[in-house]
Amino acid sequence: MKTFEELGVSSPLLRAIEELGYEHPMPIQEEVIPYLLGTGNDIIALAQTGTGKTAAYGLPLLQKVDPSTREAQAIILSPTRELCLQIAADLKDYSRYIDGLIVGAVYGGASIESQIRSLRKGAQVIVATPGRLIDLMKRGVAKLDAVQNVVLDEADEMLSMGFSESIDEILEGVPTERNTLLFSATMSKEIENIAKGYLHGYKEIVVGSRNEGAENVNHIYYLVHARDKYAALKRVVDYYPKIYAIIFCRTRIETQEVADQLIKDGYNAEPLHGDLSQVQRDVTMQKFRQHQTQLLVATDVAARGLDVDDLTHVINYGLPEDVENYTHRSGRTGRAGKRGTSISIIHLRERGRVRAIERTIGKAFEAGTLPEPKEICTKQLYHAIDRLERIEVDENQIAPFLPEVYRKLDWLTKEDLIKRVVGSAFGRFLSYYADAPDIVQPSGKKELREDRQARNGDKAGRKQRTSADHTPEPGYKRLFLNFGKRDNFYAREIMNLVNRYVKGKVRIGRIDLLTNCSFFEVPEEDAAMVIKKMARAQVGDRRVVVDWADRTPAEAAARAAERGAKKPKRKQQPDFVPKKQLNKKQNWRQFFE
Repeated sequence: MKTFEELGVSSPLLRAIEELGYEHPMPIQEEVIPYLLGTGNDIIALAQTGTGKTAAYGLPLLQKVDPSTREAQAIILSPTRELCLQIAADLKDYSRYIDGLIVGAVYGGASIESQIRSLRKGAQVIVATPGRLIDLMKRGVAKLDAVQNVVLDEADEMLSMGFSESIDEILEGVPTERNTLLFSATMSKEIENIAKGYLHGYKEIVVGSRNEGAENVNHIYYLVHARDKYAALKRVVDYYPKIYAIIFCRTRIETQEVADQLIKDGYNAEPLHGDLSQVQRDVTMQKFRQHQTQLLVATDVAARGLDVDDLTHVINYGLPEDVENYTHRSGRTGRAGKRGTSISIIHLRERGRVRAIERTIGKAFEAGTLPEPKEICTKQLYHAIDRLERIEVDENQIAPFLPEVYRKLDWLTKEDLIKRVVGSAFGRFLSYYADAPDIVQPSGKKELREDRQARNGDKAGRKQRTSADHTPEPGYKRLFLNFGKRDNFYAREIMNLVNRYVKGKVRIGRIDLLTNCSFFEVPEEDAAMVIKKMARAQVGDRRVVVDWADRTPAEAAARAAERGAKKPKRKQQPDFVPKKQLNKKQNWRQFFE
C-alpha cells in the first residue's frame, strides 16, 4: 500500500493531513492524486460519497496553487450550499500550513455583499454554487482569467437539479487551457455530453464499477401494505436502539408529516426540507452532525451535502423514482471503511423498482422480515440495562442528596427498585407493543387493490385535512392557532409554544398544519385552561390567538379584541378576517383553508 508521500503530496499538505488522521490513501486517492499533479490532465472520476474524493482532487489542486498571487486559480462547483461549505472547510484544513493560500466560499442564501468583499481581498481557490458564481461573474467580482483547474463535484446531482445551462456558462467563462475534473457517483448521458463538450483527452477513473452502490452497504427491503408504512418504520427504528439515520421521503409534505408523527411519538427526530428557512436548515443539520438529533427526516435535495461518516442506516420511506437518487441515498452510509445498511419500506407496486435498482447497482436486496414486538422489547430492555451499567457516577457530587434518597426508598426491596427503574426506562415500548397491530406482508392481487385504495385514502385524507369537516378524537377538543407554515410553525414549534405558557404537561393530540394557521387538539378538561393561559402569549411582536376551532370568525375576532390583540396588516398572516369578507356561517377552517 502506497503512502501520500509516495503519491507526490508536498510536505505542508502531508503535515496537515497527518494531523487530521489520514494514514493511507483510499483507492480513489491513489488513482487520482498522481494523475492530477500533472498538467493538461482532464478526468472523470466515478465514485460514491464517502470514498475520499474531496482529498483526491483537493490535495493536488492546493499543491498546484501559487500563493504569491491573489488571482483565482481553481474553481470547485457544488450543487448545494451545504456541500459548498463542507468542501471549503476541508480545503482550509488541508492548506493550514501553506502561507498566503486563501479558500473562499460563495453560495446563495447568504449576503452577497460580504462575499464580494471576500473575493476582492483575493482567493486563489473559489468553492461555489453555480447560480451565485454566475451572479458574481456578471458583477465583475469573480475574475476567472487565471483559472487553471475547474472541478465539478457531484456533477450528476448538479445536472439533475437543473444547473446544466449554468455549468455551460461558467465553463465558457474560464480559459480553454485548463484542467477540467468531473466527479460523479453515477455515469449518465448528461455527464457524457459534458465530457464530450468540455473535456479533452480525459481519463476515466472508476472506483468499484459504474453506478455501483457503496461496497460496505447492505440493501434490505420490507414489503408492507401502504397503510402499514409508518408502523413498519417504527418497528425498524425501535429494533436498533443505537440507530443514527436519515429517513428519506419523496415529498416535502410527507417529510413533515413523518417527522411530526415521530416527534409526537417521542422520538428524537427533526425534519429537513425546502419549506424551512436556510437558518432552520443550518441549525437542523448542525444538530444532526453533533448527534443531538438521532433521526433526520429529509427530502433528497435538502440532504445534499450533509456528509456524516458514522450513519448506521439510511431508511427509504418508499423508493425514489430515479435509480441515481437511490445510489446517492445509500452512499451516505457505509463510509470511511464502516459498514452500513440501506433499508427500504415499500408497497407492492414498488417491487419492480427494487429489481431495476438491483440491476443498476449490481447488488441484490435482501427481503427482510419485520421484527416481532417481543424481539424489539428484548433489544430495548438490554439496551436500557447496558446504558444503566455504563453510567458514570460522581459520588462526591451526589453525596449530599443520598441520605434523603435512601430514606425515601428504604421501604423498597432490591427487586422492587429494579422493576421501577426498568419500567421507567422501558415502559413506553412495553405499553405500545402490548397492543401493537400485526403487520402482514402482502402478496397477491387482492392486497394490491387494497394497497391502491389505502394510498388513495391517504391522499384523500390529506385533502380532508385542508377542509372544514373535522371532528376531534374522543375526549379531545380542537383549538385554533393563528400561526401556520408560512410563519415556520410546525408540530415542534406548536408544542414548545404551548408548553412555554401552560405550566405542567398538557397532552397534545392531532395537529393540522395549514399555510396561515394551525389546529391542535387537547383533552376536553384542559381546553379552557389552555385558551386562558395562551391569551398572554406572543411570538416576537405578534399576539398569539388560540380559540375554539368551531367558533365563527366574528365571535373569535370580538373575543380577541377584548384581550387587546393587535390587528396585523393584510400582507401578514391575519389574526382576524375583515368584516366585508365575513360570512356568518363561515368558520375559521373555511376561511384559512
